[in-house]
Amino acid sequence: MSLPLRLFFVAAAVELTGVALAWHPLQWIAKPLLAPLLLWYLYRQAGMSLIGWGLVFAFAGDVALLVPGLVPFLLGMACFLGTQICFLLAFRRRAPLLLPAAIGYGVLWAALNVLLWPSLGALRIPILVYSLALSAMAAAAAGVSRTVAAGAALFLLSDLLIGLGAADLDFAGRDLIVMTTYIAALLLITTGSAPRPAAPATLTQPAPHRSPQPDARP
Repeated sequence: MSLPLRLFFVAAAVELTGVALAWHPLQWIAKPLLAPLLLWYLYRQAGMSLIGWGLVFAFAGDVALLVPGLVPFLLGMACFLGTQICFLLAFRRRAPLLLPAAIGYGVLWAALNVLLWPSLGALRIPILVYSLALSAMAAAAAGVSRTVAAGAALFLLSDLLIGLGAADLDFAGRDLIVMTTYIAALLLITTGSAPRPAAPATLTQPAPHRSPQPDARP
């Protein structure tokens, strides 16, 4: 395992510990490291890409969401909108859109917005727009690979749980599940988007040269 990924797992463990203990200093230390460490890993594999720019937006969103209040929440949502757009464009370049995935995520987007709409208040329109980009990203990821599709689905689940909190539908352990699914989502999308190392070429051994045998017949 490469150094950036090892450090990512350390930062993820520290972040989840901070969330579980509701200890904000740990979260301030670890959360801003998550996306940059994955960006480091990805950059070493293939240089800068749309996935990399998505991670830059994710870093900005993570920092914004560490600050309580409505304005930082909206700023964080705007940053993650940039993440979803970058991921969406990257996935659409790599694979065609699968119609069943587009229909499924579209129905899910409509149903969830209808259900949460009465409870979202001033966040209705921002969440409507953001969740549309998020659902489109998840639908586009379905055609890339199983790893990327799973990461996108976890990203949607993580943000859905944030939306439930915005609608005052909270439950015990929600914050920990939000961060666990988010961390897994970033990891799967990043590693699933990195180019695979080329297999070493196998050298074909030439057939041994046979010298002509003398005719043994008299």
